[in-house]
Amino acid sequence: MDDRAVVELQLDRPTRSAVHVESTCHLGLPVVVDVPPILDDGTPFPTTHWLTCPLASVRIARLEAAGGVKAADRDIERDSALAEAWDEAMERYRQQRDDRVPTDWDGPKPTGGIAGSNRGVKCLHAQYADTRAGNTNPIGARVAREVEPLDCSVPCVILDDGRLARNPDWIEPR
Repeated sequence: MDDRAVVELQLDRPTRSAVHVESTCHLGLPVVVDVPPILDDGTPFPTTHWLTCPLASVRIARLEAAGGVKAADRDIERDSALAEAWDEAMERYRQQRDDRVPTDWDGPKPTGGIAGSNRGVKCLHAQYADTRAGNTNPIGARVAREVEPLDCSVPCVILDDGRLARNPDWIEPR
């Protein structure tokens, strides 16, 4: 299957750059893709690891709607060990992304840490994507414990008459 086409179906929109799959589900479909720091049109993009899995996305959206970002920020303020680990994750992310900006690039560059944040958690989807991409991230790891397993019984994207399509039979497992 064409990874970019699958991701576009998962996201229900075109991608703005080439994608490289960093993590897949048990059905072999993308969960997280790597996005370059400079998009095809020259736009700086701070988010290196992008969540594409519809199941993880909907589950994390529920966490965010229930105040999960504010709760994570509160926990970071109250727990110095968590704060230190999260600061390290933000700095690692920023450095890894910035190291990928082409040396001859003279346009605007992405800023911030995970999800472009300069302060605060901002996005649980991005925290989880960072963890799912294989990185140490204490907030992403907490999110993973709440949304996994990604246990779909049918794939979210299928081949239908030789063409990729969203699977009309896909539903969130309960």
